[in-house]
Amino acid sequence: MQNGKILETNKIWEILEMIPDPEIPIISIVDLGVVRGVEYMENQLIITVTPTYSGCPAMDFIKDEIARNLEMEGCKDFQLNTVLSPPWTTEWIDKKARRKIKNAGIAPPEKDVACPQCNSHDVDIISEFGSTACKAMYKCVDCLEPFEYFKCI
Repeated sequence: MQNGKILETNKIWEILEMIPDPEIPIISIVDLGVVRGVEYMENQLIITVTPTYSGCPAMDFIKDEIARNLEMEGCKDFQLNTVLSPPWTTEWIDKKARRKIKNAGIAPPEKDVACPQCNSHDVDIISEFGSTACKAMYKCVDCLEPFEYFKCI
């Protein structure tokens, strides 16, 4: 390859695993399920990503971070493809990431919202809108703690 070195796909996944989600930095873009694929076609690396929703403002940042991290490792011949179908869903967030989200005080995306502090399901919604479009604000009736909930999509 003339424009850089070829890295094994396992190494590419390791690099991508180190890139935090810009809106929830306790999880990576791999944990979030945004990275859909890593493959080589005729010695060119192709990385496929799916935004969490169309028009997601974080996608440009995520793509820039992917490019920056790959280039730091000497990989210069790559293509980033955005795929919208199938659409991203919170079901793509792995169990490890859900635990990280809960440990950070954010209720993970589950149908039955539970307080991340005391696990009570006796919660009230404060606002459909949180710090990002994917979160809502809740308050626990039992422990009285306010918390964000990562909405199911």
